[in-house]
Amino acid sequence: MIISMTGFGRGKATVGGTEFTIEIKSVNSRFTDITCKMPKMYLRIEDRIKQKILSFATRGKIELFVTTEQSDDAEDVEIAIDAPYLRGYLSCLNELAEKYGLRNDISVMSVSRNPDVFKRTKSDDESADELFEKLSPALTLALEEFFRMKCDEGARLCADIHSKLDYIEQLVEKIKARVPETIEAYRARLTEKIKEFLDSADIDETRIIQEVAIFSDKVAIDEEMVRLGSHIAEFRSILAENDKDIAVPVGRKLDFLLQEINREINTTGSKCNSADVAKIVVEAKSEVEKIREQIQNLE
Repeated sequence: MIISMTGFGRGKATVGGTEFTIEIKSVNSRFTDITCKMPKMYLRIEDRIKQKILSFATRGKIELFVTTEQSDDAEDVEIAIDAPYLRGYLSCLNELAEKYGLRNDISVMSVSRNPDVFKRTKSDDESADELFEKLSPALTLALEEFFRMKCDEGARLCADIHSKLDYIEQLVEKIKARVPETIEAYRARLTEKIKEFLDSADIDETRIIQEVAIFSDKVAIDEEMVRLGSHIAEFRSILAENDKDIAVPVGRKLDFLLQEINREINTTGSKCNSADVAKIVVEAKSEVEKIREQIQNLE
């Protein structure tokens, strides 16, 4: 399936007297950028959390937030002072007051506002495996909701892109229909100008036919139309991956293919010397840009 880079998920679970609330959100990005914000004691399992996230997302700017709260039936929490940290913290505060002439109003309450001064001794004794196991139920719930939203968004984007491709194909058919009209209009203008220039009705039809043939060759867009049709068919084939049960990253591939579609439309516009065709080409390019904006959100 094709999934969006945009998603949000929230999971909550209570394990061992600790209630975990985990939220994860993502927006589009060229690369994979994962940021985890969580209590200090869980930082040592950050890499494992990121690896878990990568099984649900391959690209995007992703932020994960972990908050914990002790439930009413939790065991008494053993808290101790982080003495080495506290010594360094107080030294910095004293230096700040002395160096900049600030009032030194250090108190127990002001120091206690820094949560890093304290540590939970029981949690510090827990292994990384134990911490990850406690966190996993809430993390799994958050990631499952996150992934569902990405899938739903991806399906909506695919449907919208299909409709825009349909419209581009309709515009392409209009361009094809305008080419013979453009050639005939050129023949009529050429004949009229020659009549005015020679001021005579005796016109060399053979010469006109030759000039029209040369013009027809210049404005021929058969090759562009074939390549454009091929690119659009390939684009649709990639979007068909949305019907599969596994996530398929296609964003970069579609972006490249869209550049080729845009190039063929530009070439068609430059070849067809017609105001009507120019208007259709502008409209087609507008639809291409709309599709480009959409695929920026696909993994």
